[in-house]
Amino acid sequence: MKVRNSLKSAKTRDKNYVVVRRKGRVYVINKRNPRFKTRQG
Repeated sequence: MKVRNSLKSAKTRDKNYVVVRRKGRVYVINKRNPRFKTRQG
């Protein structure tokens, strides 16, 4: 999992990305390709 300052670049890469907020952190999760997981915070 990569930690990024901004998730905007990760979000626009694919249509299957979902932005999830858990425990004060913002995650970008791709169900079809689980390798590209990123988090912020």
